[in-house]
Amino acid sequence: MSELHLMVGWTAMLFGVLSGAAIGLFFHEDGWAGGYGSFRRRMMRLGHISFFGLGFLNLMFGLTLSAVSWEIPYAKLASFGFLLGVITMPLCCFLTAWKKPFRHLFPVPVISVLAGIVPILLGWASA
Repeated sequence: MSELHLMVGWTAMLFGVLSGAAIGLFFHEDGWAGGYGSFRRRMMRLGHISFFGLGFLNLMFGLTLSAVSWEIPYAKLASFGFLLGVITMPLCCFLTAWKKPFRHLFPVPVISVLAGIVPILLGWASA
């Protein structure tokens, strides 16, 4: 499980770089995607940076699994939560940039990441 999260974390970093490069091609145009402060452009930037943020969380989870001596309660739930989060957060951001009603899907990645973090903290408390 540790190696899976390390691979997913680095893959997310790659997607962060690629998505940043793709949207960065148009940043010099003031009116692109509604202008710098537009909702659409902010959501695209958030999608790009979420690859890095959730990638780091997956890296940290993979390293945590390797480093701690205690058993993480519900480690499979935490793993699933982080994996679902790294997929759904950027997806929600880019879909919301495309069509605003997709913003209603944001509880999915938020709850997923929460399901990844809580078991780790419970494990620490019971160790």
